[in-house]
Amino acid sequence: MSKPAARPRFVVVTGMSGAGKSVALQALEDLGFETVDNLPVALIRAIVAAQEDHSIAVGVDARTRDFDAARLLATIESLRRETRMQVGLVFLDADTDALVQRYTETRRPHPLASERPLADGIEMERRLLAPLREGVDFMVDTSWLSPADLKRLIQGQFGDGDRRRMQVFLMSFGYRHGLPRDADLVLDVRFLKNPHYEPALRPLTGLDAAVGAYIERDPAAALFLERATALLEPLLPLYEREGKSYFTIAIGCTGGQHRSVYMVERLCRWFDQIQSPVDVRHRDLPRRPA
Repeated sequence: MSKPAARPRFVVVTGMSGAGKSVALQALEDLGFETVDNLPVALIRAIVAAQEDHSIAVGVDARTRDFDAARLLATIESLRRETRMQVGLVFLDADTDALVQRYTETRRPHPLASERPLADGIEMERRLLAPLREGVDFMVDTSWLSPADLKRLIQGQFGDGDRRRMQVFLMSFGYRHGLPRDADLVLDVRFLKNPHYEPALRPLTGLDAAVGAYIERDPAAALFLERATALLEPLLPLYEREGKSYFTIAIGCTGGQHRSVYMVERLCRWFDQIQSPVDVRHRDLPRRPA
């Protein structure tokens, strides 16, 4: 018996300027969505009425001429009640330092910072968009995501769930720099002996063999890996069964340079052994040039 046709989707992509809205819309376009960027809120109903049998994605943000967060939320809620489409709101965020760096690298002007410092424009936009966080269906922090990572997340969320496996991300981080906002599961390895206190190891990272050998000499390292994999092996299929498209496992140590980095790499090997796809990023290691 054939499955009933899925309802068309209507997705609003919004968030901070510079957080990756164009990449998200391109990812949706690759999935067959018809996309429109910088659409005035007043025209949303008209475009839905004209294309109700097709999946549509629109970009709306603070640079849109008639932007009003409350009005956008009200429009989305009414469409959920009045149309047959699956209506969703995607919010892309990034921390201020990441946004400043992106604007500095591209030399593009921020839409709200024409006559004020860039950081002031970013904070003003953050305040304007704050009400949208209450109605969001899918939020992504892109501070440490590459465009390819963001594209995979969007396509995992809105693609054909029957053909796509849950994407797992392994992330190392330092508690000194704050918890990752997009982590689904956080594991703390600060109980391991710290290579930072060995002068020869301090300038190295968990990617270096000498640091790995030092950590391996701590009996707690093998215990952690044994218990962590025993936890993950039965849980990940359950998350996937519930329709989760991506799952981020964050492993933290004090500075995000040694212990967490090494343990992420060891867990990555375990994922390879069980033939499960996984992406790795080390949040607090120095960023490599693009």
